[in-house]
Amino acid sequence: MNTDMKRRVFLRGSMAAGAVGVAVGAGLLAPQSVMAAWPKAAFDAKSVAEAGKTAMGGTDIVESSDIKIKAPDIAENGAVVPVTVTVKPSMEGVESIAILAASNGQPLVGLFKLGEGAVANVSTRIKMGKTGDVVALVKAGGKLYSNKKNVKVTIGGCGG
Repeated sequence: MNTDMKRRVFLRGSMAAGAVGVAVGAGLLAPQSVMAAWPKAAFDAKSVAEAGKTAMGGTDIVESSDIKIKAPDIAENGAVVPVTVTVKPSMEGVESIAILAASNGQPLVGLFKLGEGAVANVSTRIKMGKTGDVVALVKAGGKLYSNKKNVKVTIGGCGG
């Protein structure tokens, strides 16, 4: 890289940093509104019930067939288990979706907050230590709903 290119990269980076600094100084960009909230207590919970209560704010959970969990029946490697949770459009006002691996020591593996009008469909890869249920908790209209699917793990992901 020649000196002229290094100078351009430096100037471009400096201008971008300066613009962010001006936005923060003007109050247009507040760090607390940019950073995602970290619900530490929910992720440290030791049971599905405790994680659900801490993450979603309630214990009165109704099982619903409107929640579909797509995950393999047999996961060949528990370290990377693909999971997709889809909520039917008939369940209106979906606020958040939590994915839990019931057999893990800390069952909460994903918590997704959805904006108003967002399509209630999340997909991720989770780690499962052993065979157990993958549980989807959905908060919609202030109420909690769930569904689960059993996944058999043939090679441990969390501890073996």
